[in-house]
Amino acid sequence: MKDNAVLILADGTTIFGKSAGAKGTAVGEICFNTGMTGYQEIFTDPSYYGQIMVTTNAHIGNYGYSDKEVESESVKISGLVCKDFNFHNSRHASLGDLKDYFEKEKIVCIYDLDTRALVRHIRDKGAMNAIISSEITDVKSLKDKLQKVPSMEGLELSSFVSTKKSYTVGDEQSDYRVSVLDLGVKKNILRCLEKRGVYIKVFPINSSLEDLLSFNPTGIFLSNGPGDPSVMLNTIELVKKIINKNIPTFGICLGHQIIALAGGLKTFKMHTGHRGINHPILNLETNKGEITSQNHGFSIDESSLLENTNIKVTHRNLNDNSIEGIKFLNKQCFSVQYHPESSPGPHDSRYLFDYFVENMDLYINKLHVKN
Repeated sequence: MKDNAVLILADGTTIFGKSAGAKGTAVGEICFNTGMTGYQEIFTDPSYYGQIMVTTNAHIGNYGYSDKEVESESVKISGLVCKDFNFHNSRHASLGDLKDYFEKEKIVCIYDLDTRALVRHIRDKGAMNAIISSEITDVKSLKDKLQKVPSMEGLELSSFVSTKKSYTVGDEQSDYRVSVLDLGVKKNILRCLEKRGVYIKVFPINSSLEDLLSFNPTGIFLSNGPGDPSVMLNTIELVKKIINKNIPTFGICLGHQIIALAGGLKTFKMHTGHRGINHPILNLETNKGEITSQNHGFSIDESSLLENTNIKVTHRNLNDNSIEGIKFLNKQCFSVQYHPESSPGPHDSRYLFDYFVENMDLYINKLHVKN
């Protein structure tokens, strides 16, 4: 017999299920991901820090876990909610079962509940805080704990997942040198840059402009990450300075939102957010569609564009027409809300890394002309 577990939402919804993974209690904003595969990449994505994940795919754990399928050094979700949790896997290349992985990472999971009904509830009512417990059975006690959990709106979380010490990746002889501001960077973003011959130095979130420029970069990259971008005032001020330097700059996800805020736009918290590997995007400059991977709960406020003529929308979400990409008309800076390093298309959006390199080529050529 498996241990019992309980899930309680901030609106009072209470659902009982069974426990998997570590025994304990987890809190965070509840969200859902519509991807049918890639659960380990989801669990280890730093952008999910502080969130309880509901997987819409019924079966989780079928293929165990592998050290080749992580986006960071540890699991970043607060807890997991799923329909069927597989305690054994059938992949010869796996390092073990998901149960062992969760126990090692101290991740609480509740399963054997109606995730379809739960996702419909979240979709209708919106994202909200939740609590999972496999150690406390008293519902009133859990509700009291849940009331003390802060809202994701107004919460700065990147400092919890950013590197504490700078490190380098790639060929140090490369002409392309990129300073990465780590707001919660995914490993595959660095791999995509390295594959294009880029020498990378990853900097902590509290780095100064002087720190980033000390690497003599030909480009600056602003990574994905968790939390509310509008409260990251120091980072926004830093990115204003970066943009004014007119060094080729590229941002993804949270980096995209920070760039928008630095450019004078506004952001807002979405009703449920976009999370999955099946989101259709239209590139407004090429009129081509892309199937994209997404993970964000904040977006650019459309109305703030009316006051800014220096920023152009380059990509739109075909589900809700929300802004998915922008570029500055007077600076070498562009960004996208989705994740081009992921492979749902499978490589529909990888051209964005090539475009970044092309911008660096132009920048390097201008430096040579000046010299």
